[in-house]
Parts: sequence; structure tokens; C-alpha cells
Amino acid sequence: MQKIRTLTAATCLAILSNTAAADSLGGLAFSETTPVTAAMTPKDDFTVVGTEDLMGLKAFNKDGTVRAIVEIPTGTSAKWEVSKDDPKAVYWEYKKGKPRVVNYLGYPGNYGAIPGTALPKELGGDGDPLDVIVLGQSVPRGEVVDVRVIGVLKMLDDGEQDDKLIAVLTKDSPFAHIESMAQLDEEFPAASQIVDLWFAHYKGPDGGMEGLGFEDAQSAREVLDAAAANFEALR
Repeated sequence: MQKIRTLTAATCLAILSNTAAADSLGGLAFSETTPVTAAMTPKDDFTVVGTEDLMGLKAFNKDGTVRAIVEIPTGTSAKWEVSKDDPKAVYWEYKKGKPRVVNYLGYPGNYGAIPGTALPKELGGDGDPLDVIVLGQSVPRGEVVDVRVIGVLKMLDDGEQDDKLIAVLTKDSPFAHIESMAQLDEEFPAASQIVDLWFAHYKGPDGGMEGLGFEDAQSAREVLDAAAANFEALR
């Protein structure tokens, strides 16, 4: 395992130990088992890097669809995210000194972030890019995909607002034609319930997550517009 910087023996042992622990979780968490977009290259077991400033991308395409950066592909459980220090990189999040793995079923969709957005706390956000769950087949980590936002799952995380946009891939997906939560529920019975239940329970029985139900595409668009405007104001 090649490293860019010089590491102490203790640090190397810690990294090897953490990687082994992740590898033991059925392979779901280990980075080598998850495809990475061709636009990015693994820097090490915990970071993939490309040439494009991901946060510099616009949230909206000209046709009204939205861009989403896939951090966690459908069915996987390792918690990766776009780096705040290097917007060209996606990294495996560390928590309590080890790579973070969701100790639950794999994500029910491609989880990621909407570039060019930042929702402040006064508008119900946390200052970070908007979270999005993209329904459809697994997409490689780091891929930027075009999606249609069809709703928003209202949630509380330890009492703080932690909403999740609900979106679908716009092509090459059985969900590509879906335009609303009502249509999703009609054509794919219980799909929204699966997403709701997953987020309410993925942190465990005492994880502090509370689902408050779904709102429609118009509500989601209002959140998107506010977050995109706030991002531009901060630049």
C-alpha cells in the first residue's frame, strides 16, 4: 500500500488494522470492491482524485435537470464524501480514528451531493452541499450524473434538520421517467417507504434519526434554488 507522505510505523499499523476491519465486513466497505469513475484515480485506499473542481460545477443543467456527485454507490456501506479541503477529491470519511462504515444494510440508492449548493442553518441546512439519494442502479464513486429531483425527505438528526433530496437518474434507468413522489409510489410500490425506513434506522435504535415524511418536487426545487443562490452569494 503506497502512501504519498511518510508515515510512522504506528500510523501504518493503524491504517492496516482499520483496512482489515473494513475488509471483514463482507467486502462491502473495502474500497477495492467499489468501482470508481474513470474521471478519477485512486490516490490511496482512502482517497480518489480527479482534475475537475467538483464544487465548481453548476447545480442546474440548461434543460432543468440537476447534477449530482455520487459519493456512495447503491448497495455499499462505506461512508465517502467530497473533500472540503480539495474539491477535486472524494475521500473515505474518518470517525473516531477509523474509516466510517454504516453498520446496516447498504444504501438503497446512490448517495451524494449537489454541487454549487450550500444551505445555511437559517434555511434549514448545515452550510454544506445538499444531500441527495438517487434511485437507480449503482453508479461508480465520484461520477457526476444528471438527475431529476422528485421530492425531499424531511428528517431530524438529533433534533437538527437533516433533509434528503430524492432524485432519479435521467437515463438508462427504470426510474428515468419518474417525475413525482406520487408517480414513484404508483409505479414502484413501497420504494419511498424503503428509503424512509432506511434513513430512520441506519444509525441504529438510538441513532437520533426521525423521519417527518416526504414533500413534493416543488418543495425540493425551492430548497435547491435557495441553496444555489446562497452558494453564489458566498463566492
